[in-house]
This record gives sequence, C-alpha cells and structure tokens, in this order.
Amino acid sequence: MPGLDDSLLVGLAIAALFAGFIDAVVGGGGLIQIPALFNALPTEIPATLFGTNKFASIFGTANAAWGYARRVRMPWRTTLPAAVAAFACSYVGAMAVAWLPPAMLRPLILLLLIVAAAYTFGHRDFGALHQPQHTGRREFVYALVLGGAIGFYDGFFGPGTGSFLIFLFIRFFGFDFLHASAASKVVNVATNLAALGFFIPHGHLLPLLAVLMAGCNVLGSLLGTHLALRHGSGFVRKAFLCVVGVFILKFAHDTFV
Repeated sequence: MPGLDDSLLVGLAIAALFAGFIDAVVGGGGLIQIPALFNALPTEIPATLFGTNKFASIFGTANAAWGYARRVRMPWRTTLPAAVAAFACSYVGAMAVAWLPPAMLRPLILLLLIVAAAYTFGHRDFGALHQPQHTGRREFVYALVLGGAIGFYDGFFGPGTGSFLIFLFIRFFGFDFLHASAASKVVNVATNLAALGFFIPHGHLLPLLAVLMAGCNVLGSLLGTHLALRHGSGFVRKAFLCVVGVFILKFAHDTFV
C-alpha cells in the first residue's frame, strides 16, 4: 500500500483487532482505531481517515450484532426504531458540523461521561437484570428519541457512541448490560451506514487498507462477542466502566491540556 511500510500496516492491523474487540463488548473502538490511522497517515485528508475507520468498523460491528442476535433474545421493538432514527439523524449531525465546531461540545461530553460512570459505579444493580420498562407506543417513541439523539451525536462528533447507547438503553429501557450491548450494535451499524453513504461516494476511503482493517476488526469482534456472551452482564459492566474511564481521561486531556 502506497505510503505505508510493513511495520505501520502491522500496527494498524493490531489496532483494528483491538478496536473490534472493545467495540463488540462496550463500544469505544474508535478511541483506538482513529488515533492509529492519524498517526500512521499524518498527511492524509481527515475525512478519508474517518471513512476508512467507518468502513473497517461497520464489518466488526455487524458481525457482533449477528453474534448477539444468535444467542440473545434481541429487543427488536426498541432496537429497530432507534436504528432507523439514528440513521436519519446522523446525516443531520454531519451537516451541523458546519454550524458549530465539535470542539465546543467537549466539556459537555466530558460531564456526561463522568455522570454515566458515577451513576453506573454507584448503583451496583444497574444493568444487572433485564427488565424492559416500556411497551407499545411509548416504547416506540422513546426508541425514536434515543436513536435520533445518538444518531445526531455520532454524525456530529462520534467518540463514545456505543458506550452512550449502552448506558441509555439500560437507564431508560431497563435492559441489562448484555442486551444493551447487543442492541447498541444494531444502532451503530445504522449510523456507520449513514456515514459511509457520504464518505464512499465522495472518495473518502483507502480501499485496500480499509479491507485489511475490516478483516482484523471482525476477528476482534468475534473474540469480544464470545467473551461477552460467555461471561454475561457482569463482564460487560466492568468493561464498560474501564472504557468510560479511559474516555474521561482522554476528553479531560483534550479539553484542558
């Protein structure tokens, strides 16, 4: 691949593998994959790196969604409306970048991450039991609102989308961590598809690198999904707190340093 030696390719492959693993469990793989791409290809257009990241991620996320769907009773009545709304609103979020710099959101996102981590840590039973709280029209409307809000955020800013989805599915729908993680994968596939609908037609993609990273991302997602299904909600809860903790440190550094 032009501009990349073997050591950089290996590094990107490992980053994609680890990103797929993290994404399959609790989301947040972009925290690994995006910096790896920017470090390896500092002269490349950012939109092309984001498009390559999305292409690699969508295969791992779709594989994780399929893996969960085969073993977990998926809450489709909540998940599908959320996915449709997320797909539509991610376009709106992408357009909003021209109106408001995403960096202005960093302090707010940092605060929300701290609240999510503190709430999860302070409530030992949070996400331990799967007890869906809504049915019928209320479930549908709440799913649209949640999906729309997260879709807008993913299109506008992006980092931590999967982790926010898991927290919101538990907090507002009564899912356990395992079902929330499974549902979040479907919504993430929708937002990634929406983003690729822009990136690919505009040529913002490195095809050969994207295919290589996609394969590694899928391998990582297979391992992450296997561990999450084997060890259940308790394992996903611990992973969630670890990943959100890392996000808090990163956002604090980017905001104040």
